[in-house]
Amino acid sequence: MRSAKDFFRPLAVGAPEPLREVPFRPSRMIHFFDPGNEKMAAKIPALAPQVDVLLGNLEDAVAADRKEAARAGLVAVARSTDFGGTQLWTRINSLDSPWALDDLVTLVSEIGDRLDVVMVPKVEGAHDIHYVDRLLAQLEARAGLTRPILVHAILETAAGVAGVEEIAAASPRMQGISLGPADLAASRRMKTTRVGGGHPGYLVRQDPPQTPGDTPRLTYQQDLWHYTIARMVDACAAHGILPYYGPFGDIQDVTACEDQFRNAFLLGCVGAWTLHPVQIAIARRVFSPAPQDVAWARQVIEAMGDGTGAVMIDGKMQDDATYKQCQVVVGLADALAARDPELAEAYATADKAARR
Repeated sequence: MRSAKDFFRPLAVGAPEPLREVPFRPSRMIHFFDPGNEKMAAKIPALAPQVDVLLGNLEDAVAADRKEAARAGLVAVARSTDFGGTQLWTRINSLDSPWALDDLVTLVSEIGDRLDVVMVPKVEGAHDIHYVDRLLAQLEARAGLTRPILVHAILETAAGVAGVEEIAAASPRMQGISLGPADLAASRRMKTTRVGGGHPGYLVRQDPPQTPGDTPRLTYQQDLWHYTIARMVDACAAHGILPYYGPFGDIQDVTACEDQFRNAFLLGCVGAWTLHPVQIAIARRVFSPAPQDVAWARQVIEAMGDGTGAVMIDGKMQDDATYKQCQVVVGLADALAARDPELAEAYATADKAARR
């Protein structure tokens, strides 16, 4: 076990100093694209201003005979695109594949100064992060990078869920963790073939009526992912990193997509993956606090002063706990408004209306 005193020392001579705190940057949607697809790559300059994160995907959605083309395509996109305030991430191939090493060596060497986060699939424990951590430090030192590339883990195996706390704590590079529902379902032997979302068979049923009759017993669909998301959120919050919902595979069912994203947002996730442009607006709407909620939170903070004691506002008691909740909402709103002028205007309008 490494000494705590060594935790924030570079793992290679000449590598940049590790971060002591993960910088919060808006990441409501992590938008996936295939960098080996020329038509898709050509749309990136126009797409970049619309999303918080663009992720060049090199893993499962890319066929084995196209891996090298996708990697080269990502290098080309990174070099030729002005991303502005949009982050550039990549999802490398899994660490047990023959492509992961070349992914890291090529990307850090060629575009390390443009790459913000490396997403690592199928992380099963801290040992996977330690391997990537050391390798990145060596490559950063060789490339002369001045800032560390951060690491994002995907939670998509039963072993990963069991070790999520140690994964979250594994390195100062850890930026966040995403739920990977499809691979996780397979790892757990869950009986669903859906990519995220609910299942009509996973339900609870109302008790039978007290008197005989034909009254139907209502059923309520449950959330297959509630436990895992909550556990992931707790692990991330405890270690100062960010939790995300992963993909929602049914592109046409925008209603269910929005419901699933909102469940994740309410539980503490800061964003989700978007696989199709239609999901971008959903993630932007869901993972941005509603203007009326932000206006209310500002009222509470103003009324509470230093955050101690208790006050009544519109017949509702507010104390130090609600003060802290409101600070979370306002802090997120301010960070998003700094990047999103339309959202900033909506927040200002709601705040003015609340003060009349």
